[in-house]
Amino acid sequence: MKVAEIWRYPVKTLAGEKLQRAALGPLGIVADRVVHVENAGGRVITSRSHPRFLGHKGSLGPDGEILVDGRPWDGAEVAAEVEDVAGPGARLVRYEGAERFDVLPLLVATDGAIAAFGHDYRRLRPNLVISGVEGLSEGEWPGSCLRIGEVLIGVQDLRLRCIMTSYDPDTLVQDREITRGIYRRFDGKLALNCFVIEGGEIAVGDEVLLLRGRGCADASAFSG
Repeated sequence: MKVAEIWRYPVKTLAGEKLQRAALGPLGIVADRVVHVENAGGRVITSRSHPRFLGHKGSLGPDGEILVDGRPWDGAEVAAEVEDVAGPGARLVRYEGAERFDVLPLLVATDGAIAAFGHDYRRLRPNLVISGVEGLSEGEWPGSCLRIGEVLIGVQDLRLRCIMTSYDPDTLVQDREITRGIYRRFDGKLALNCFVIEGGEIAVGDEVLLLRGRGCADASAFSG
């Protein structure tokens, strides 16, 4: 198995950026989901309720600055667009605590499950795509570890999918049947909730080893 793709989402709920290499720390890929959207009341909101956010892209500039569609995330133009999507008082907030993740810091998808899914895999919003995986065998991985060079990733369980999978990542057109199909065909679950046990650097093309053994299933290794 190999690392086929690496994705980072510097601004939670916006489209992400594809990387050739990345650093992984205790909270997953460095700079992943470090900015989020809050409404006027301070509640975190996402594309589940405001899918137009999927039409904007978060990325990191050469100096590590977080960008939205190529502009500074805290600039006036971006602030106006956030309010246009989510209403008066909505704003982007930087927060780097573990609570910024809906479940765990890493979502790992496999090419076998993506093929079975049969739709654009970006709907699943993975951090890592692993190639060389047969069918739905990822369902047997919870409790195991993935070794990628010096990096060790724990696999907790399969991710229960939400309505965001119904939106086309390019056109934003909604097709609820795609989400219904995940529940009908895959018991609502695709891709794997994972956490970092040992950090380091990974790159596209790196070999991935599946390790089974004691200690891999315990998400308490996730320092969050």
